[in-house]
Amino acid sequence: MTVPTPNGGNSKGRWGDLMPRITSALVMVAVALLAIWAGGLVFTLVIALCCGGMIWELSQMLAPRRSGTALQLGFATAAAVFFAGVLPIWLGLVLLLVPVVQGWLQVSQPAKTRFAVFALWIVLAGYSFIWMRISLGADWLIWLAIVVVATDVAGYFAGKTLGGPKFWPRISPKKTWSGTSAGWVAAALVGVVAAPLFNMGFGLVLASILVSMASQAGDVAESALKRQTGVKDSSGLIPGHGGLLDRFDGMLGAAAMFLFLYSFLG
Repeated sequence: MTVPTPNGGNSKGRWGDLMPRITSALVMVAVALLAIWAGGLVFTLVIALCCGGMIWELSQMLAPRRSGTALQLGFATAAAVFFAGVLPIWLGLVLLLVPVVQGWLQVSQPAKTRFAVFALWIVLAGYSFIWMRISLGADWLIWLAIVVVATDVAGYFAGKTLGGPKFWPRISPKKTWSGTSAGWVAAALVGVVAAPLFNMGFGLVLASILVSMASQAGDVAESALKRQTGVKDSSGLIPGHGGLLDRFDGMLGAAAMFLFLYSFLG
């Protein structure tokens, strides 16, 4: 039971969510590292289940009265991402469109477009993680994850400690400029440490910052969606973090930026 305080908060204070966040984060990091290390079908299955869970959350937000539809789309997405990961690329990409089109047909207006955009983003990001693990190995995937985690952790602590002007109060009222810029600095430091390991120079530092910005953009996009649908969290699956979309929106943005950089810069 929380005890109200004179300033309208509770006895836990500004750090009240820290322990649940740390505990959940440690569990997620352990699962992620094991999946990345295992690779193959294990990694593909974990990514597929995460994508299915995010589509379930997305459907629940956009069509809250159709829980059966949300569950159906979640299973369809998980299956599509899993089999797309083991099929030739062109066939896999076609298969990924199936749950997107299925959801677009089942979700009512005016949510159709929002569902299609976010669902396509989720399945393509999930597929890109599978492709990265198969084609590039575990190193680049671990770098990407560390950049996103460093961005999130630095932003959380800097925002809580320093406060200051809000980054975009209408969309994401908790984000501050101090937390946002701290995320960029943390990502740059990751790039500095990783550059010699990848036999790269300043380019990797710049790439780390761009991936950090993209991860923050993914977070803002999901915050805007929650604002539009009137929900606080995408779900309550992860204690201290909300849902899968709340936790992995940054990874979705980072994946999009990485594919862009890799496609045009190599």
